Amino acid sequence: MVSKQLAKHCYQQYKMNHQGYHGYKHWSRVFQNGRHIAKAENANIKVVGLFSLLHDTQRINENRDPQHGYRAAQHAHSIRGRLFDITDQEMRLLDEALTYHSDGYTDADITVQTCWDADRLDLTRVGIMPKAEKLCTQTAKDAIC
Repeated sequence: MVSKQLAKHCYQQYKMNHQGYHGYKHWSRVFQNGRHIAKAENANIKVVGLFSLLHDTQRINENRDPQHGYRAAQHAHSIRGRLFDITDQEMRLLDEALTYHSDGYTDADITVQTCWDADRLDLTRVGIMPKAEKLCTQTAKDAIC
């Protein structure tokens, strides 16, 4: 699903401290959350796995960075076919998930919703308890109850 080569690339691409809020440990928790939600919701695990690694790689700071999702999507397009292979439909889902993951949306394809919820469930790392009304899937909502 996610190659060691891609994981290494993403790790190296990240320019901030991996011990911060958006580093590799966060990506790992997003992956675990996403895997659990994807199984329950029948989402595309390949897209969810790619999202977990790529979603914060293009951040420029730990605080407000409204364009980091867009930059992550652009980066994903630039390495598709070289570091990972997915269909055009999967790329459209990944693009949407990456671009809008910080915008608070909840209406999307189940795979995109799974990506967003996987990330939102890890808000506890910054002292924020996820709210059910800001989650997309029933599986994620059940996880916070």
